[in-house]
Amino acid sequence: MTKKVLLTGGRGFIAQSLLKDLQQDCEVHCYGRQQLDLLDTESVEKLIKKQNYDVVIHSATYDAAPAFSNKNPLMVLQNNLAMYFNIARCSEYFGKMLYFGSGAEFGRENWIPRMREDYFDVFVPTDQYGLSKYTMTKYTEKSDNIYNLRLFGVTGELDDWRYRFISLACCKAMFSMSITFRQNVFFDFLYIQDLVDIVKWFMINKPKHKVYNVCTGTSIDYQTISEMICDISSKNLEIRPQNDGLGIEYSGDNNLLLEEIEYDFTLPEDYVGKIYGWFRENRHKIDKTKFQY
Repeated sequence: MTKKVLLTGGRGFIAQSLLKDLQQDCEVHCYGRQQLDLLDTESVEKLIKKQNYDVVIHSATYDAAPAFSNKNPLMVLQNNLAMYFNIARCSEYFGKMLYFGSGAEFGRENWIPRMREDYFDVFVPTDQYGLSKYTMTKYTEKSDNIYNLRLFGVTGELDDWRYRFISLACCKAMFSMSITFRQNVFFDFLYIQDLVDIVKWFMINKPKHKVYNVCTGTSIDYQTISEMICDISSKNLEIRPQNDGLGIEYSGDNNLLLEEIEYDFTLPEDYVGKIYGWFRENRHKIDKTKFQY
């Protein structure tokens, strides 16, 4: 597979994971915001017209959710839409565009288990991040060559260990610390290599639809993952949710995806083991004073 690819969100977890794999077979131009300001309409247009990319993979996002983020929460909607549309308006100058939507576009307060693609637009999100993703999907549905790979939970070795649950829990176990979380909840976690494989399929094939839930179609809760990490690490650690009960499940239905792609997803016990092993080997890179909870 030889393709000329523009990959945005260059320093992010997903972009770095994609870059590591795709650069083996493709000419990948991977840019972070310091190399390419996606809010600058003229700069984006000039680059895309000049390079004539086969595929644009838009993974950059403006999200002010982490407690340590210095991003302005009042600019989430505006900046996410500006980045998306600065690329989308140049669609005649590239082969196809893949970007990563979010289950947030269903409306967080209205989540139900295993949400299907046709659950979209039953509600309009009330938060800026969800509304930005919702608006992108409304445009994508009418586009000729833009595809929304809607994600729910993605996890992997390069994920942000400061606050992303599985990476943080693995690091806490590595340091023999209690595994804590705000509340137990069921998530549909997708291992990053599975996402990379699916992105590669979309790069070389013509999908039948414009929007797909890219998820495993199953869910697992924080408590079970924590117990799994304790078993993998051979440590008897305290597992302590800060609040009782279950949070709202965050999961998707992937039947539409599997109608076109035959794929065996990595099992939780396998990807959790790989993630824990990676952090154990890279222990020197982790500063436990920066854990968020």
